[in-house]
Amino acid sequence: MGLRVKRRDGPDGVHLFDRRTGLNVLLDEVDVPRVQWARAPRQVSIALTNACDLACPFCYAPKTAAVLDAVRLCAWIDELDAAGCLGVGFGGGEPTLYRRLPQVCRHAAERTGLAVTMTTHAHRFTPQLIDALAGGVNFVRVSVDGVGTTYEKLRGRPFSDLVQRLTWIGQTFRFGLNCVVNAHTLPDLDAVAGLAASTGAAELLLLPERPARGRQGSGPQIIAALHRWAAAYRGPVLLTIAEGDTGPLPLAQPLPRETGLRAYAHLDATGTLRRTSYHSAGEPVDDRGFLAALDRLQQKDAA
Repeated sequence: MGLRVKRRDGPDGVHLFDRRTGLNVLLDEVDVPRVQWARAPRQVSIALTNACDLACPFCYAPKTAAVLDAVRLCAWIDELDAAGCLGVGFGGGEPTLYRRLPQVCRHAAERTGLAVTMTTHAHRFTPQLIDALAGGVNFVRVSVDGVGTTYEKLRGRPFSDLVQRLTWIGQTFRFGLNCVVNAHTLPDLDAVAGLAASTGAAELLLLPERPARGRQGSGPQIIAALHRWAAAYRGPVLLTIAEGDTGPLPLAQPLPRETGLRAYAHLDATGTLRRTSYHSAGEPVDDRGFLAALDRLQQKDAA
């Protein structure tokens, strides 16, 4: 998987992206005519399956059985690539439970210019799976909510096993850690940041818990404490936070005009396209294709 720079035209200019390194270059002095703007979202998250072998109490993913057909999925990936999408992020459920995962990742790597990322609990990563995914995945996001006993109470897996798998993953892939922030995990943020640094993670993504399945999510006090922690953070690992949860934190806005469905969309495991995984309204992606469903979703939102 060599150097392959992809171009995306949009309202903020010409965006160049190298999926191998993650390098982004924006030529914002270029005024791109509207008819040339990319039709696809910049990034699409895809729930390959609702199946998961963990039972985390804060999980928002649907628990009804659903899985995407690999042939249709590859066709949608091709359509997104041709329409200017820069990357797809596979999740679930747990994406490593998707039987055709290596084949779909290989398709994206060899047939498109899309970056492939994955969000996983990592406990199914073995040397054999890593070999199968090598060259087909550009970035792995590992969910790590606290360390030691905090992690084990929430995830129900030995923390030592996680650390071993982070070592294996880091030998082949660029990776980052994701941390759901709530009352249980907030006190562990320093330790999670330390884990990110010691294992060679490229990024630490903070995700305040959203209300789901009868849970209240992170309240204002937790969010305020998270903002104070982030403002004081001086660690070596890049710190990011979920969009919409940034509060008073100073942020760069490299693409201020590329928002909403122009920036991001979510495809669930039933093949329904949504604004995000938290939105209830959606449009099925049928034989008319991904972009047709995107157009219908945009029209529904505008109504």
